[in-house]
Amino acid sequence: QVQLSDSGGGSVQAGGSLRLSCAVSSDTHRTYCIGWFRQAPGKEREEVATIFTGSGGTYYVDSVKGRFTMSEDKAKNTAYLQINGLKPEDTGLYFCAAESGWWDAGYCPPSVQFSYWGQGTQVTVSS
Repeated sequence: QVQLSDSGGGSVQAGGSLRLSCAVSSDTHRTYCIGWFRQAPGKEREEVATIFTGSGGTYYVDSVKGRFTMSEDKAKNTAYLQINGLKPEDTGLYFCAAESGWWDAGYCPPSVQFSYWGQGTQVTVSS
């Protein structure tokens, strides 16, 4: 059984920073692809970043490159999304998701289907 707990959202002014956390609890040791998604009001859910825990390889959607950084703390079984230079358009509900597996390429492929999801954490950016 795998459970995710995401946290760290809040209300900030444009230009501010937040660090979102995704704690992974599992009864067995596994490697994961962990992704962060966001859903803005009235818009579809969007994948913004992923990390493969087997290698630390990351991926970012173009709109967040240079501002979003994923990292992991293996000792805490937690992945982080550091968000700098927040913009009003970053507002939304952020979810982390995970899928267990191994990817020889060293990063999560675009085709990965996530089986486990957090409950979401709200990020609100005011101008």
